[in-house]
This record gives sequence, C-alpha cells and structure tokens, in this order.
Amino acid sequence: MRLLLIGCGLLLRELSDAIVRSPHLIDAKFLPAGLHDTGAKSMRQRLQQEIDATNISDYDAIVLGYALCGMGLAGLKAPGIPLVLPRAHDCITLLMGSREKYSEYFKANIGVYFGSVAWVERGREMHDQLGANGLSQDRDALIARYGEDAGQYLYEEATRYRTSYRKLTYIRTGSEFDDRCAQQAQAEAKERNWSYEEFPGDLTLFRRLLAGDWHSDFLVVPPGHEIAATHDDDILRAVASSPLPTH
Repeated sequence: MRLLLIGCGLLLRELSDAIVRSPHLIDAKFLPAGLHDTGAKSMRQRLQQEIDATNISDYDAIVLGYALCGMGLAGLKAPGIPLVLPRAHDCITLLMGSREKYSEYFKANIGVYFGSVAWVERGREMHDQLGANGLSQDRDALIARYGEDAGQYLYEEATRYRTSYRKLTYIRTGSEFDDRCAQQAQAEAKERNWSYEEFPGDLTLFRRLLAGDWHSDFLVVPPGHEIAATHDDDILRAVASSPLPTH
C-alpha cells in the first residue's frame, strides 16, 4: 500500500519511528504541535483542508496521527479513499500504548499532567501558538488586548493547569535522545511543587497504524462517511456524511 500520514508535530519522533518500520510506502505531512489548542473547529477545518488537498489517486488510504483530541477530529470527512485513525481520546493513550493502560493509570492518578520528549522540545512552539490565538499566558498582554475583565479571565483560563494538577508524569517511549528532556520535566514538577513520576511508554499503536494492522484499536472511515464520537469505550465510529446543501 501507499499511505499518506497527516500527523501531529507533537508526535513527530514516535510517528517517524513507525514510518521507518512500516512495510508500506509512506508520505508524511506534520502539522503544528499547537494546532489542538486552537479549538476543535479550527483544528477540524485545518485537517479537512489537508485531506481535501490530497491527490487521492496516489494513495490507498490517509492515516491520521491524531486521537479525537477534544473533538477536533469529529466531523472529518473521508475523501474517495478511507481515513484511518486510532481509537483514542488523546495522544496520551497513543504514547502509553493502549486505551486500557491509559484508563487504569488515569483512574489511579487524579490531577496528573502528562509530558513526553515533545512536550519539552516543542513547549515554546505550543506557547507561541496559544499566544497567536489570544490565549497567551502573559497577563499584561491579555489585559492590554482585551481589557481588564476579559484579559484577567483569559489569563486564568490559560494558566488553570497550574493549580488543577498535582503531579507530572513523564512518558518515556524510547524516542528520547538522552535524559535532558526528562530532567527538564522533573525540574518543572519541582518548580510547581508537583510530584514526579516516569511511565514506560509503548509505540505499538504508532507502528500498527502505519503497518496497516487496523483491527480493534483503529477506526477505518470509508468514503462517503465521517468521524463521529461515540461517548463510550469505542470512542469513535464512522457515520454517513450529511449531503451538502443545494441551492
């Protein structure tokens, strides 16, 4: 098969590992790491633009290196070839290797903030993306732009994680080049007075996605269908696309 991967820049290392191990011919496009923080509508529009711009005669399927990501993928429509993506709420599931691992850990660790090599490497990129969309963590800049009340509200929303989390868990996937990113994550946890833990990651889902092993843990969206959230253990399903309005 020849596959087009449209992937999140936050997962570039892990997806690149899967590309070189795939038995298939893979072309890849990586979108900015902060795209999911621009809002579900904006994220969906950008991804649909990339999908619609694809010359589908060149490929057997388009694979998405994303999870549902705060409903950012709900509503994406398959072109004349299938869309394939993991059944996962967010990329933490992908980094941990399964929905079961994520669910078990999340239930046992309330108030945990997750990190990985990319969170450390691309933190500034994501911060800049937030700032470009009015969600800067600079209180004075927000007040200058939106006024006292609105600016204060946006600042509190953008920095809420500082008080809602109590622990930082760094996921080691084996894609780290050395210990520097883990050390930076540990230093951040100490600075915020959070506890710190490391979790052994697993790249199985990335490798299966690009190997074409799409049973059980993946959704295959056929042409004429779109992605929908199920709000249950399946997370995602394919539904027939609504017809375009006629004039």
